[in-house]
Amino acid sequence: MIQSNFSKNVRTLSTERCTKFGAGKACSEESGYFNFNLALYVGDDLQAVKHNRDLLIQQFNLPSEPKYLEQTHSDICLDASSAECLGDAVVTSDKNTVCCVMTADCLPIFASNSNGTQVGVAHAGWQGVVNGVIESFVARFNQQELIVHFGPAISQDNFEVGQDVYDQFIAKDDSLAQAFIPFNNKYKLNIYQAARIILNKLDVKNISGGDQCTYAQKDKYFSYRRDGLKSGRMAHLIWIKQ
Repeated sequence: MIQSNFSKNVRTLSTERCTKFGAGKACSEESGYFNFNLALYVGDDLQAVKHNRDLLIQQFNLPSEPKYLEQTHSDICLDASSAECLGDAVVTSDKNTVCCVMTADCLPIFASNSNGTQVGVAHAGWQGVVNGVIESFVARFNQQELIVHFGPAISQDNFEVGQDVYDQFIAKDDSLAQAFIPFNNKYKLNIYQAARIILNKLDVKNISGGDQCTYAQKDKYFSYRRDGLKSGRMAHLIWIKQ
């Protein structure tokens, strides 16, 4: 479970790429999927992934099956009760309803109101940030006194981007220039800092996390930038305990 400032009735979890129980397979760095990939769309064995999803519920005592999304780097935020799955953030006020996003370098943003009666999680890669996923996510909360926790994402040291990405961020808000440093005619982006800047402007100041690197911490995390197309995905889950 994640160490955060959330109310005691809020539960959060970020999975890792390898577990002792995942899909009955040994952990091997030769596999970009290791043994606990939870995504059905990355070329892994579908039966193994479905088994992992069952194990996720069993081993972590989840109160219900997670609300899995079809993520497209959009600004769409759904309610967990919706039949829709196309989106990049999900919120709920219902107890024992598990919100979920999956990542392999993008930033998972967990959020809860101060008394733990509404929670959610967002998938914020650079495209999602530019497209406004953070703003639409925060706007779905009834109470703006939010508590936020950053799950594991790629660090600035390993996140090289081109001029086109920089230009899109600056076009959105020129204060986001603070999240970039020049590097070999390109830039390195601090996705944590960019998200923090946006959240602060939305009057969200209670933020924890942001000290992990999915690219560098190969033993713990999947990374699309490191492992390429055959990279698995971690799940990031939040729910309100009954």
